[in-house]
Amino acid sequence: MRFLIAAAALPMIAFASPAVAQDAAAGQRVFNQCRACHMVGENARHTVGPHLNGLFGRVAGEIEGYNFSRAFDDIDKVWDEENFAVYIRNPREVTPGTRMVFAGLRNDQQIADLTAYLKQFNEDGTTD
Repeated sequence: MRFLIAAAALPMIAFASPAVAQDAAAGQRVFNQCRACHMVGENARHTVGPHLNGLFGRVAGEIEGYNFSRAFDDIDKVWDEENFAVYIRNPREVTPGTRMVFAGLRNDQQIADLTAYLKQFNEDGTTD
């Protein structure tokens, strides 16, 4: 009986463990590491890297007005929380040949907070 209870609880544990509470205000502080190359908000524009308004739901390597590195030519993904978390942990390993020089975020809480912060910005830079 204990085995059955434990087995039934495993899916709940599997879904609960990667879930880290997201804090957009803390994510804004994490974004300070990104500001050298990226912008968000109503007046955001492309700089060294593309602006990140409307990032989630956007096709990776595609945004009008920005010339991505060839590393993104054959990428077939739409940004979501899961693949962004993998990417931002080590961008150069995930996408060899990218021009992105950022070493990555290793802290799960910082990644979750950054995600919450970025998710606030619509494609036009407004927030919900």
